Amino acid sequence: MSGFPFPAPMRRALDLAAQAAAAGEVPVGAVITKDGQVVAEARNAMRGSIDPTAHAEMVAIRAAATALGQPRLDGCILWVTLEPCAMCAAAIGLARIAALNFAAGDPKGGAVDHGARIFAQPTCHHRPAILSGIGEAEAAAQLKAFFATRRG
Repeated sequence: MSGFPFPAPMRRALDLAAQAAAAGEVPVGAVITKDGQVVAEARNAMRGSIDPTAHAEMVAIRAAATALGQPRLDGCILWVTLEPCAMCAAAIGLARIAALNFAAGDPKGGAVDHGARIFAQPTCHHRPAILSGIGEAEAAAQLKAFFATRRG
């Protein structure tokens, strides 16, 4: 834990990531806010739901769309503990999420600052405002600890 007071949505996303790890899932948590209020939250659930698309971001986007009664999440901010993969980044664009705030970068699987760089592609029709590094040390420590137990 850091002494730095993270914004409440990122603090919650980090706590959700810890819950994911405790459940045997890769520790990633996501929170979606609109006008300062939490609209949806989720953690990785691929193993538990037997669904390879049940990344925290995807589950949160589905829940937010249901809560708001619309497929476009205009004005929403997504707070997530790990740089989104290509699937999640594409969904963020399709959902028209206004801003993406993520903690740790993912050089291997990320697709925002790394890899495919989805939002930099000319075929991308919506680019959210992006801020990275909020809670990065804690998120990276969660991931490192999780994978250390898996690799022995």
